[in-house]
Amino acid sequence: MSQRYRDVLDYEIGARIVVEFTLDRREVVDYAVVLTVDDEAGEAVTVRVYDGAHGVNEMHRHDRSGEKRPRRASMPVPLGKECEPR
Repeated sequence: MSQRYRDVLDYEIGARIVVEFTLDRREVVDYAVVLTVDDEAGEAVTVRVYDGAHGVNEMHRHDRSGEKRPRRASMPVPLGKECEPR
């Protein structure tokens, strides 16, 4: 089951957050957290993305034009393993 949440963080600069995640019963099997801000034309431009699209937690940074910069692992933990008891 997929879920989606959106919210405005700052109306003045048009900062928004979008959170999407997919559940298999109670387990999160995929997710994305996207931060956007409005550019000079009032269009939403992606600033940062955190996701688990490749089975690993990653962070993607974007420049002011919305171009994606090289990705890097934000947490070197496979998706779904970060909450297992030790």
